[in-house]
Amino acid sequence: MVRAIRGAITIEANTAGAIADGTQELLREIARRNSLRSDEVISAFFTLTPDLDAEFPARAARAIGWDMPMLDTQEIDVPESLRRCLRVLLHVDRDGPVRHAYLRDARRLRPDLEDSQ
Repeated sequence: MVRAIRGAITIEANTAGAIADGTQELLREIARRNSLRSDEVISAFFTLTPDLDAEFPARAARAIGWDMPMLDTQEIDVPESLRRCLRVLLHVDRDGPVRHAYLRDARRLRPDLEDSQ
């Protein structure tokens, strides 16, 4: 069965290192919460707010051994939306419930999930 897992994290600065670190932190946390192995991931779709353009999140994911189809794209620039935010949508091959991960200031995007984190 294909399931979807969502996650988001705010990034401290528009640098390659900060984007890579944030991407890897988010993916590791999603994996931890779901006891997820990278070979269960079918694909990953990353979005970045327009103020983050120094690195590709997929490159950071590959650096920690994730090897599946991945796509990086820019989030639409909605006025007054959360800035310096990286989001991910993972399609995974597994049954049962999944746990999403919203980290740092991105927690405010989904306060309804706070008690499950």
